[in-house]
Amino acid sequence: MEARKHDRYVQQAMANIGKVGLRWWLIATVLAACVAAGIYAYIYQVQNGHSVTGVSHTIFWGFYIVNFVFFIGISYGGAITSAILRLTNAKWRAPITRIAEGTAVVTLAVGAVSVIVDVARPDRLLNLFLYAQPGSPITWDWIAINTYLVGSVIFFYLPLIPDLALCRDTYPNAGGLRGWAYRVLSLGWRGSPDQERALLRGIGIMAVLIIPLAITVHSVLAWLFAVTVREGWHTTIFAPLFVLGAMLSGVATVILVIAAFRKAYGLQEFIAERHFRYLSYLLLAFDAGYIYFMASEYITEGYVQAVVPGAMLQSLFIGTFAPVFWTFALGGLVLPLVLVALPGRHVMARACVASALIVGGMWLKRFLIVLLPGSSGALLPWELYQPSWVELAITTASLAAIPLGLMILFFFFPVMSVHEMDEVEGATEPARPALTPAFAGGGDD
Repeated sequence: MEARKHDRYVQQAMANIGKVGLRWWLIATVLAACVAAGIYAYIYQVQNGHSVTGVSHTIFWGFYIVNFVFFIGISYGGAITSAILRLTNAKWRAPITRIAEGTAVVTLAVGAVSVIVDVARPDRLLNLFLYAQPGSPITWDWIAINTYLVGSVIFFYLPLIPDLALCRDTYPNAGGLRGWAYRVLSLGWRGSPDQERALLRGIGIMAVLIIPLAITVHSVLAWLFAVTVREGWHTTIFAPLFVLGAMLSGVATVILVIAAFRKAYGLQEFIAERHFRYLSYLLLAFDAGYIYFMASEYITEGYVQAVVPGAMLQSLFIGTFAPVFWTFALGGLVLPLVLVALPGRHVMARACVASALIVGGMWLKRFLIVLLPGSSGALLPWELYQPSWVELAITTASLAAIPLGLMILFFFFPVMSVHEMDEVEGATEPARPALTPAFAGGGDD
C-alpha cells in the first residue's frame, strides 16, 4: 500500500476513538433505552417468577433459549470467519477481521446472559459450580461456553496489542482511565522482531484453536437437546446441524455488521465490494451445507414414518407449523442462496439482503426447534406459546445490546486493524492522526 493511502487507512481506523457526534449519541440513547427496558423486565420477572412469561409445563423453553442458541451461533460465525481468513492468509482480510472478532465477543456475551435470564432462581446459579455433575450436559455446556468466551476475548485481544500501542503513542496526553488502559494493555509493545514473532505465533495458535473450540461449544449445545428422550430432539444429526447453522447465521451477521460500520464510519475506500463478494462465498457454502444436512434429517425421518416423528413432520410441512417452516426454508435458505449465487451487479446489496433473510430465518429455525417437540400438532404456534411483554422486552434488549456493545467497543479501539494492514501490505511509516478533542486535553475520563 502506498504511503498516502496507508495514512488515510490509519486515520479512518482511528477517527472515532474518543470522539462521537450527535448521531452516535442519538443511536446509543435509543439502544440504551431498549436495554434499560429489558433490565426492568428482568427485575420484574425475578420478583414475580416465571409465571410472567409464556412458558408452561408443555413448552418449558421459550424465547430465552431460542435467543441463547441464536446468539451463541452468531458469535461462532464471527470467530470462524476471522480464523479462516487468518489461516488461509487472505490478503484482503485486514479491514474486516477486527469487526468480525468484536462481533464474536459481544454476541457471545449477550448469548451467555440469555441463558442466565432463563433461570428462574438466579441466586442458585452458583450451584452449577458447587455441585456440578460430570454426567450432565448442562455442566459441559457452561464449561464449554466459558472456555469459548475466554478464547474469543484472547483472539480479539492479541491482534489488538500493536494498535493499542499506536493509540498509546498517538494520544500521549490521553489522561484518566483510557490513557492508563492503553499503556497497560499494550504490554510495552515496541514492534521489535522478537515481539512480532511471539505475537504472530500466539495469533496463529488461537486461530487454530478457536475453530475446534467453537465446534465443541455448539455441539455440546446441540447435545443439550439431543440427549433428552423427547421426540424431535432425540437425533444424532443435531450437532452438525447446529454447527452449520451457527456458521451460516454468524457469517450473515458479520456481513451486516461490516456493512453498517462501513457506512457509519466512512470506510468505503477500504471495505470494498470484493470483501462482500468473498464473504458471500462463505455464505453460499454454509447455506448449501445446511440445506443438505436438513434434507438428510427430514428424508430419513419421513421415509421411516415412525408415529411421533411422522406426525411432527406432517405438522411442519403441511400442518399448523407449515407457515413458519416454509418462511424459514424458502425465505431464509433458498432465496438467499439464489441471491448470492447468481452473477451480476449489486453484489453488496444482494449480500446484505441475503444475510438479513438468513439471520431472520435461522432465528425462526431455532424457534421451531424449541417449540415443535412440545406440540401436539393440533394448535397453531401462537396458540401453543404466547411470549409475554417481559420476554419481548428482554429479547428486544438483547438485540439492542449487540450494536450498542459494538459502538462502545469501537469508541475505545480502532475499528480496522492497522498492524494487520502493515503485515499484509508491507509496513509503511504512518502519519500520526490529528488529536481529537477528547484526547487533546488529557483530562480524566
